[in-house]
Amino acid sequence: MTNNNGEQGRYVSLLTRDTMVLILAGGQGSRLHELTEWRAKPAVHFGGKLRIIDFPLSNCINSGVRRIGVLTQYKAHSLIRHLVRGWTSFQAEQREFIEILPASQRTGQEWYLGTADAVYQNLDIIRTHNPGYVLILAGDHVYKMDYGPLLAWHSEKQADMTACCIEAPVTEAAGALGVMTVDQSNRIIAFDEKPENPQPIPGQSELCLASMGNYVFNTDFLFEQVIKDADTISSAHDFGKNIIPSIIDKYRIYAFPFRDAHALSGASSATSRQPYWRDVGTLDAFWEANMELIGINPALDLYDSKWPIFSHQAQLPPAKFVFDEPGRRGQAITSMVSAGCIISGANVKGSLLFSNCRVGSYASIEDSVILPGCEINRRSRIKNAIIDRGTVIPEDLEVGVDLEADRSRGFRVTRGGRTLVTPDMLGQTLHYTR
Repeated sequence: MTNNNGEQGRYVSLLTRDTMVLILAGGQGSRLHELTEWRAKPAVHFGGKLRIIDFPLSNCINSGVRRIGVLTQYKAHSLIRHLVRGWTSFQAEQREFIEILPASQRTGQEWYLGTADAVYQNLDIIRTHNPGYVLILAGDHVYKMDYGPLLAWHSEKQADMTACCIEAPVTEAAGALGVMTVDQSNRIIAFDEKPENPQPIPGQSELCLASMGNYVFNTDFLFEQVIKDADTISSAHDFGKNIIPSIIDKYRIYAFPFRDAHALSGASSATSRQPYWRDVGTLDAFWEANMELIGINPALDLYDSKWPIFSHQAQLPPAKFVFDEPGRRGQAITSMVSAGCIISGANVKGSLLFSNCRVGSYASIEDSVILPGCEINRRSRIKNAIIDRGTVIPEDLEVGVDLEADRSRGFRVTRGGRTLVTPDMLGQTLHYTR
């Protein structure tokens, strides 16, 4: 790779302009339980004012890859609404767009049967844009990444396909992430989809090379493989389960190591560090990733003006804190409080409040994630909890204080001891009438 910044920048920009992105955003996210009962996982709120889908989309925009298709399926209404409201300001004449590609039985009577089938059912749309490369992204991970170096790596390796990988603890990857085995040139020699006993990195027994679910394909090669897979009756039509294992022995398939040097900084590999990447696929992981944001120097910096995370922004007034009396003081400490919130004589500590929340007098919130539009009424106490969008917590109710009491009320208590409360659990008909 050339060291001439001007030539390298031009090289990368040509690659990004010749790339079309497909974001796989149809996943149910079943391990998030009731949090995804009414929305797809990429539409889940995150970080006070964002949704998970905003991260891969923002990465695309910041990377200069601006021909994007978002493939939707499971309970996609809130996701589509978010995309329409916040992600439609593109200039078609400049070959920039975001197209929503819902499962619509384009090639038969089936919905998307898997990740590879989702791409197969949209081959005609990809052909109309005629890209040289197709970048396939998971729509449900939280991270910052410049896709330009990934595309450059793919081109210079003369690869048919490149998988983006991250070093992950073996204990976290077991049963949850696809795991790569590579040779000295980073060519993939084995791939296991969510193994119970992941193959560790040589010399690093506690780490493995995990797939991020992000792939670069030469377009013609992608077409060839998904068509072949569609004709295979026994296939699950999934990139991880079927496509990648079937091609690693015959074609040039490489792993791109996602590190800070490749992510944003441009530093040498000798000084690179493990970058931020989170699969917020469980309630505990979701809670922990949100809680990390309120730290003094969080690993994920949402205040970085050089790599902004874009989203739909509702027109809301500033957050307000009212009353200043002994025992009735509106305050938030070591917390993030979003626009439209009113903290009325209540105490918030170590928590993250999304937009338009109301917290009544004498209430307390500690170490909790409160999603948009929640109402926490007087004298209630919330601790180590996730409160879903639109939930109204009655006066004097305690959540997260006595876990057995939480279970008896029908709330979900996680392995990590966090409590999830949704409107449905309290008999509130936000979504439907029982």
